[in-house]
Amino acid sequence: MGKEPEDTIASRISRVLADRIVRGDLAAGARLRQDHIAEEFGTSHVPVREAFRRLEAQGLAISEPRRGVRVASFDLKEVREVAEMRAALEVLALRHAAPHLTPAILDAAEDAAREGDAAADVHAWEEANRRFHRLILAPCSMRRLLASIDDLHAASARFLFSAWRSGWEKRTDHDHRAILLALREGRSDEAAAILERHVQWIGRAPQSAQSGKTVREAFAIVG
Repeated sequence: MGKEPEDTIASRISRVLADRIVRGDLAAGARLRQDHIAEEFGTSHVPVREAFRRLEAQGLAISEPRRGVRVASFDLKEVREVAEMRAALEVLALRHAAPHLTPAILDAAEDAAREGDAAADVHAWEEANRRFHRLILAPCSMRRLLASIDDLHAASARFLFSAWRSGWEKRTDHDHRAILLALREGRSDEAAAILERHVQWIGRAPQSAQSGKTVREAFAIVG
C-alpha cells in the first residue's frame, strides 16, 4: 500500500481537530502540540503544521509567539460577525442557486428540515440544519463561495454547542418552511430575504448562563 500524501494527511488531521474544537472537546485556549498530534496520526510535523494553518484560516486556531498554536476563543462580537458574513454569502449563493433548484432538491431539503425539528439533541439538530442550508445553496456551483460558507457554518456550530450543552428542546423552524415555500413558488427574492433575516438572528439574544460560580455568555439559536 502506498504512503498517504502529506496533503491528504493534513486534510484528515484538520478535519478531526476542527470537529473536536467545534464540539467543545478542545476548549478555547487549549494548546495544540505538534509532537502529540504527529504521534497520534503517525506522521511527521509537516502535515501537522499544514493542518494548523488550515485551522487558522477557519478561525478555529491562532498562532501566538512563544505560546505556539492554541484553540481560538470567541466572543459575542465574533458571533455577530459570523452572522453578518453568513447572511451576505448565503443570500449570494441562493440567488445563483435558485434557478437550478429542482423539486427533488427541495424535497430533500424539506426532509432535512423535518429531521431538524425532530432532533433529540443539539448535535443532531446542527447536522440537519447544515444539510438543509447545503442543499438549497449547492446548486449555485460556486466552489469557493460554498467553501467559505462551510467554514462559517463550522464557526456557527461552535457557538451553538457552547450555548446548548444541556437542556435542548425540540423546536419547529418556521423560517425553513417559509424559505422552501417561496422557492417552490418561484419567489426567490422573498426566499433570499427570509434567509438573510433567518441567519442574522445568530447572536441577537445573549443570555447569562449560571454554571457553578461562573457566569458565561450563551448565544441565540443558530439558523
